Amino acid sequence: MNVVEAEIYLDAAATTPPRSDVIEAIVEAQRKAWGNPSSLHNTGVKAAELLERLRWELAQRFAVVPDQLIFTSGATESVHLAIVGSAAKLTPGRIVVSGVEHPAVLAAANQLKNKGWTVAFWPVDALGLIRLECLEELLAEPTRMVSLIAAQSEVGALQPTDVVGQACRARGITFHSDATQLIPQGCPEFNHFQSDLVSLSAHKFQGPRGIGLLIRRSNLSLSPVQGGGGQEFGLRSGTEALPLIAGMAQALSVLPAYHLSGDTVPPGSGADVRRQRDDLLQELLEIQGLSLLGPNVTQRSPNHIAVLVGSAGGQPLSARAMVRELARRGVACSSGSACRSGQRQDSSVLTAMNVPEPWRQSGLRFTLGPWLDDKALKQVPERVLDAQRALS
Repeated sequence: MNVVEAEIYLDAAATTPPRSDVIEAIVEAQRKAWGNPSSLHNTGVKAAELLERLRWELAQRFAVVPDQLIFTSGATESVHLAIVGSAAKLTPGRIVVSGVEHPAVLAAANQLKNKGWTVAFWPVDALGLIRLECLEELLAEPTRMVSLIAAQSEVGALQPTDVVGQACRARGITFHSDATQLIPQGCPEFNHFQSDLVSLSAHKFQGPRGIGLLIRRSNLSLSPVQGGGGQEFGLRSGTEALPLIAGMAQALSVLPAYHLSGDTVPPGSGADVRRQRDDLLQELLEIQGLSLLGPNVTQRSPNHIAVLVGSAGGQPLSARAMVRELARRGVACSSGSACRSGQRQDSSVLTAMNVPEPWRQSGLRFTLGPWLDDKALKQVPERVLDAQRALS
């Protein structure tokens, strides 16, 4: 059973309602292992034992050894530790990021400019997928690092991380993948990414906010980005948030497995999610004025819908205004990336995709999860139509 309000919540790419068993795991850890894992007395030892047991469980989930896992406050911190921390061990050169990355990746990459690095952008096509024909040029000297989002949050595009990872490995280039949106739909083993570094955040898969992971290749050298008590193998100082780690471990334990290099599309966060997404997408595209944004379902995250929303007469409508209208009608969705939703500007992702300028504020996103049922979803198209009419 999940904790969720009565509204029809279709914003899983922003955050997800915590599972009840996740909340129970958090409470249990807080009650029984509230000590500081670095302390030497019995209370601290009890916390340290739970911490290492959870680290072992999570390591098994990703088929790695425990010291490859670094607990962080979430994907944003993981991204910065991956990019800034690994760059500190490399000769300055070029970092390549895609044109559709999360703002955290862009911020971390831009930090490297002050340390003698240059930043290059891997162009994407009209579907939001990187242009693989640029691979040889972009992975040539002086590229030292590549960061590529595995599943794009705004348009749902599944990027070929395994292809890029193999090419980077053959050239000795450090490769980081932001898997924050991918892992909730199917949890691969770490080696499937062909990455040196993978970041993720628990609240995207019905875990708690405030906890995430950076998974690193064995023996990959990193520098910490903050000092302190030297926790997490000296790479991430700060007392470990043991209750949140327990919640994350519980949430990860129920995710479906996914063989990244074999399956084209992950299975989805719940047994019905992909079917429900397909049904809802079909009904939404029957509304005059709505058109698909991003790739088709064979190259899209299985819980993801993105549309350009216009009037029945074909004029672009503000997606932010649609979000407000739908909220009044009991539907929670999003326009663009939630981390940038407080700003009114053209979407950088839609700009990179060369969406015509008048439509760059018209991207509307619906992302599903296993807390939804068919009865609730059947109400959504009519409510979208009502909201469209209210703005036309």
